[in-house]
Amino acid sequence: MSGLPGATPQLPLSLRYPPDQRLDSFFGAPAGALAQIRALACEPGADWVYVEGGPATGKTHLGLAVCAEAEQAGRRAAYLPLRAAAGRLSDALEALESTDVVALDGLEAIAGDRGEEVALFDFHNRARAAGRGVLYLAGAGPAALPLVLPDLRSRLGQCTRVALRPLDDEGRRDVLRDRARRRGLVLEDAAIDWLLTRTGRDIAQLAALLDRIDRESLAAQRRVTVPFLRVLLAGAG
Repeated sequence: MSGLPGATPQLPLSLRYPPDQRLDSFFGAPAGALAQIRALACEPGADWVYVEGGPATGKTHLGLAVCAEAEQAGRRAAYLPLRAAAGRLSDALEALESTDVVALDGLEAIAGDRGEEVALFDFHNRARAAGRGVLYLAGAGPAALPLVLPDLRSRLGQCTRVALRPLDDEGRRDVLRDRARRRGLVLEDAAIDWLLTRTGRDIAQLAALLDRIDRESLAAQRRVTVPFLRVLLAGAG
């Protein structure tokens, strides 16, 4: 997207969607949630979805994934992190009027700013009237956000709700296995367990570490074993 008055080229209204962040690579969603989000991406008139969850629960993954899914279905999509549009949300949302599906990430970034809330409320109503699909992503449910516009809270509360929880260790193992498989990387269970007990357990950090392991094992022509990881991550534990 471009053409926003006063916008800088860095405003990430639309991003290239990373291949790891797809609906079929998301783990730990409540039963039925991915089907609802896939319908939003692909089917005009599908229910809007409001996803809530704490840090590192995968909200941004779902925001990017719904856009990728929509584009694969031949629909126009855009992902907007609301913090990046602070102070010019009305212009940013106006630039999305031609899209079929929009993912709005980080509602807490505009909660409490009446002007920004009015801009979002107006966009919500226009998008509903035009038959577009919207995925909202936030750190808490509408009732828990410090919104000052009751009508906006009411509109958000009408969306289908999905609550995410942090992955447990088995869920993290599933993510690492899946991402390794997509890279053609053999990651044995012993290596996964070693990583989980000796490194941070944030999924984004683990994914970045997996990229490094992939590069280093390829360069060294080595299997990913616990001894290899000890050498690679010397000093990490």
